[in-house]
Amino acid sequence: MNSQSGPSNRVPLTGDGLGPADRRVTAPSPLYLNLPIYISIIAIAVALFIKTAVHQIPEGHVGVYWRGGVLLHRTTSPGIRVRLPLLDTFEAIQTTMQTDRLTDILCGTKGGVTITFDNVEVVNRLRRDLVYETIRDYGVQYDRIWIYDKARHEISQLCSSRTLEEVYITQFDQIEGQLKDALQADCNRYAPGIEIIAVRVSKPTIPQSVLDNYVAMEVERTRAMVALERQRVMEREAEAERIKEVSQARRVAETSAIQMQQLLAEKEAQRARAEIDNDIFLAQQKARADAEKYRLEREAEGLRSKLTPQYLEYELIQALTNNTKIFVGDRLPSRLLLDARTALRGVFAALETTEIEATAAEAESEQQEQQEQEELGY
Repeated sequence: MNSQSGPSNRVPLTGDGLGPADRRVTAPSPLYLNLPIYISIIAIAVALFIKTAVHQIPEGHVGVYWRGGVLLHRTTSPGIRVRLPLLDTFEAIQTTMQTDRLTDILCGTKGGVTITFDNVEVVNRLRRDLVYETIRDYGVQYDRIWIYDKARHEISQLCSSRTLEEVYITQFDQIEGQLKDALQADCNRYAPGIEIIAVRVSKPTIPQSVLDNYVAMEVERTRAMVALERQRVMEREAEAERIKEVSQARRVAETSAIQMQQLLAEKEAQRARAEIDNDIFLAQQKARADAEKYRLEREAEGLRSKLTPQYLEYELIQALTNNTKIFVGDRLPSRLLLDARTALRGVFAALETTEIEATAAEAESEQQEQQEQEELGY
């Protein structure tokens, strides 16, 4: 082993035991030193991209996009959507029913009174298939043109053609329907995508002085209406009473007529029965008269056949025989002859009486028969 004295070629060591050459090899790279900065920049860029490019369209809305201020001919449905950052802008347009509320609408009536509608609500909806055309023609604030401004104008027109009483009372119930029809008519003509569902109008506010006069007038009108209604009630009651009396009188008249008809029917029946009884009686009397006539005729015929001179002489002899008397003298007394003559006269008188009675009975029978024929209408 040789040991030499003199200067040494070895590099002196540092405190960590590494030389200068070793320290240059193990020094860290600048990229690794800036990595957190790069990661932060990338994260910020991604966040900005997500913030500006990714967006959400809520349910019941349609996405409308502009690129460089130009409306794109496309719409998107609800959900997560992407757009070009910094170039595209979007707007979510509601297509469900919405209520546009107007307040403090002033209008003048036909009589010059200014009234205020405190609240007017217009329920409307934008059709999904016509969103692009509506936004293209009238912008995102389309309802400002066709609902807010148009409703104020139509209310002013309605008030100017009506009196205060018509607007406040008599035709107030028609205002909502007329306003809805007017709004829908213009929308159908110029903005068909807008549908007017309903219109709600609050009671207008009128000046206090006019209101006081109107209330006083309404009180007087109410009193007049009450008096008129009371008069109508009295008239209806009187009419009802009159109808009742007429009904009672008609009922009494009908009852009397029925009773009269019944009485007439009874009298007619009695007359018919009397006629029948009379016919029966006349028939009986006629039969009796005919029988009596026949009997008398037969007796008269019998007497005529008997009253011959021989029979009369025979009867005279019989009469004289039955009255036998003895007279003394040369002739009969004149009284005896007188009695005989009287007897003969009685016989002839009886015969004449019988003939007269027969003739009278025959005449009476003919007269009765003629009367019966007249009664029967022959």
